[in-house]
Amino acid sequence: MVSYFNPQPVVCMYFISPGTGSHGNFHKDAITVRNSPTMILATLVDFLMLPLLVSPVDPPGCILRSRDVAAFQQDGDILIGGIFPVHFDWNIPKKPSSEQPFLCHTFSVRVYGWVQAMVFTINEINQDQVLLPNVTLGFLIHDSCFSMGRALEGTVQMVNGQNKPILNYQCQSQAPLAAIVGESLSTTSISMARLLGLYRYPQISYFSSSPLLNDKMQFPSFFRTIPNDDVQVHALAQLVVHFGWTWVGLVSSEDDYGEFGSQLLRKELQVFGVCVAFHKTFPVPPVRGKIYHIIEMVKRSSANVVFVVSPDYYLLPVMKDLTKHHITGKVWIATEAWSTSPTVSTKQLSNMLRGTIGLTVHEADMHNLKEFMLNLRPSSSPNDIFIKSFWEEAFNCRWKNYEDSPIQATSEVNMTRDFCTGSEKLFISQTSIEYDYRISYNVYNAIYSMAHALQNMSSCVPGEGPFANSTCADIHDFKPWQFLHYMKKVYFRNKMGEEMYYDSNGNPPALYDIVNWQQQPNGTIQYVKVGSFDSRVPKGQQLSINMNGIQWNTQRPEVPRSLCTESCPSGYRKAIRKGQPLCCFDCLPCAEGEISNATDSTTCWPCPINYWPNWRRNECVLKRIEFLTYQEPLGGTLTAVASFFAVTTAAVLCIFIKHRDTAIVKANNRELSFLLLGALVISFLCSMLFTGKPQLATCLIRQPAFGVTFALCLSCVLAKTIIVVIAFNATKPNSNLREWLGPWVPIVIVSASTLLQIFICATWLLMCPPFPEKNIRLKTGTVVWQCNECSDIAFWCMLSYMGFLACLSFLVAFLARKLPDSFNESKWITFSMLVFLCVWLTFIPGYLSTQGKYTVALMVFGIISSNAGILICIFSPKCYILLLRPDMNTREQLLGKGTKNRKIKAI
Repeated sequence: MVSYFNPQPVVCMYFISPGTGSHGNFHKDAITVRNSPTMILATLVDFLMLPLLVSPVDPPGCILRSRDVAAFQQDGDILIGGIFPVHFDWNIPKKPSSEQPFLCHTFSVRVYGWVQAMVFTINEINQDQVLLPNVTLGFLIHDSCFSMGRALEGTVQMVNGQNKPILNYQCQSQAPLAAIVGESLSTTSISMARLLGLYRYPQISYFSSSPLLNDKMQFPSFFRTIPNDDVQVHALAQLVVHFGWTWVGLVSSEDDYGEFGSQLLRKELQVFGVCVAFHKTFPVPPVRGKIYHIIEMVKRSSANVVFVVSPDYYLLPVMKDLTKHHITGKVWIATEAWSTSPTVSTKQLSNMLRGTIGLTVHEADMHNLKEFMLNLRPSSSPNDIFIKSFWEEAFNCRWKNYEDSPIQATSEVNMTRDFCTGSEKLFISQTSIEYDYRISYNVYNAIYSMAHALQNMSSCVPGEGPFANSTCADIHDFKPWQFLHYMKKVYFRNKMGEEMYYDSNGNPPALYDIVNWQQQPNGTIQYVKVGSFDSRVPKGQQLSINMNGIQWNTQRPEVPRSLCTESCPSGYRKAIRKGQPLCCFDCLPCAEGEISNATDSTTCWPCPINYWPNWRRNECVLKRIEFLTYQEPLGGTLTAVASFFAVTTAAVLCIFIKHRDTAIVKANNRELSFLLLGALVISFLCSMLFTGKPQLATCLIRQPAFGVTFALCLSCVLAKTIIVVIAFNATKPNSNLREWLGPWVPIVIVSASTLLQIFICATWLLMCPPFPEKNIRLKTGTVVWQCNECSDIAFWCMLSYMGFLACLSFLVAFLARKLPDSFNESKWITFSMLVFLCVWLTFIPGYLSTQGKYTVALMVFGIISSNAGILICIFSPKCYILLLRPDMNTREQLLGKGTKNRKIKAI
């Protein structure tokens, strides 16, 4: 025995003496104890094993009893043990006794192929003159019948070298045991590993993938040639993501493999954003009620993809009940435990399971093994205790007197079968479905890794060894812990050119094949390789799938969809539904100013300051810059109208200058008329400053220029009106207004009125000058390039002052509109001021309600229309006389009949 904590052997001999108790009294004899925790654990194992070994009713002497189980064996210098579930059905009596032997049923041709892979590999190594030239390997193979007790009995028999499973004994008559290959079930391998770990016997499993076995503190001598489930669930999760599935179901068995495998799978799926719609478990063996709940859930669920984490044998009754309910259209995802299992891939289940995607062990081309299997004969394998059962399954025959065999192939042999002769010949067609060369390849690598470890041990140079005092192990008499040392460091390339080694957890390189279950015309299932997963390559390149080679259950080439909610397109974000998994959500459009350019985006993000979402809200585009341009119809029209009126005003000014000595020009104060026309020209041109791209200079001068020039226009109109009133009232006898008829009066009125506006505008420019800005908040998706007036108070003060001048001019002109004269200018001034007031009173609400370039256009329209009102109302009648009725442009006509007693002095 080996210490659990110290890699040095501890020799223990246990004896059980007769007693009166039901299980006898325990005594120790010749005990050497170097590590008490180890001995306590060994004693505990012994105690737990006794119920299996001692008869329930002990006769006098307390004789140990056990089941005499035959083994398939071959002698050699070094033995390699093997535990295989050759029979996958069993019958355990309610009250076991020596009269009721443990019986196995239902022979598995698939597992028998694994057994023969071990035999083939050992024979191949023995024939190799390079690998182990002076050593012959033998084997000892036990059938576990899927029973943990049977597996442990076989393990103990191999360790102690006897036919009775008694711990801490070793019969030295047999060759040294190097290691044990087994088992397939993770639960059984865990139990074996706990036992073998005490003695440091290496154990190599070909099919146990539970990650629990990675713990080297609990299982110090465990290795495996199949990747562990940590890698498998990562590959399965990547497979789901590759097909775009986010809503899956999960069914698992209630054993170590199913429980821990399903837990790992759920965590890995969650990492990749995949939700589990349901998770149903079934006990081992399955119970009818549990299966019914699984059927109902699979039928009701919207998940079209279902993972199944279970050994194949436990899964079979579940699948049989599912197919009775005609469940089709589902994609079943198989783990390596049943992805190539003939137990499940039967004709009865093929309609439901066709299209299954499975992750399976990598398969290598082993031509020699196939040839070896085809050359099997009962006559050439007399020590093979399983070959007659295999022969009955392969050729549907029965042997004479086969009931005397130590292991029965079936519970009932069909007596209508022909007798087997043993000379029947195997064909590939008979074995191509049943044989599983993938797991056989794992067995092959397990045996070769042991052989290479033995070779490394035999090639040790004395004085340079890895053990105490640089010693080496004796290849013919080594300790288990010495061989374990070499097993940890083994590295080689097999005959297929693939590298083989074990990491610190005893795991091999992780390489999987992806198979697709394709139904053949005869109803059988064929496993077609459609991809692979290699964890050794860089991330992103590990998964490789041939999409065109997959046949789905739906009979359509498109990948079936399995989503709780259809994906949110770009421009939308996911809103999780309260109380439901993350994969169930609503798609909400992104808010204004935000985009999402990825499918199933959880958030929308704002665009940069000068950008705005397009209409799909999946891309930020440069915002449309808006300002009143000369090129657009509105800006061009306003510019053309302003230019027309500026030219017209200039023409009127020229006409007045040309006719400056005529009566009608002189009668209406020609200096003020010239100044008014000049101011109107400037005012019309000022409106063009509002059109075009806002610049710092134009923003600074456009409002003050408009305000000052328009104030000058209104000042001239006011002066004209006041002079008219004074002139008519000054003709009255004893009037004191004659002294106000001098030329200084209009100058003072115009200067004072204009200077006050200049003061307002100058204060505005000094305190808070206007400036150009890009307003991104004014209009959605538009950058309004505008002049910021900076001070709204100054702007409205400027407009208010112009309104005051206009109101004053209107009031004075309105009062003087009925003065007796053949050509009274006051009534035309009244009309012009009325137009001005109407324009600017309607401008105020329009200015406050419009945005962007339309505000500027409204301002330009107000300037043009008010100026045009003054020009048309005041000067059009005079131009009519000057151009069309020169006969009326005389002093007599101006005085007329109503002016005989009045004299109007031209001023």
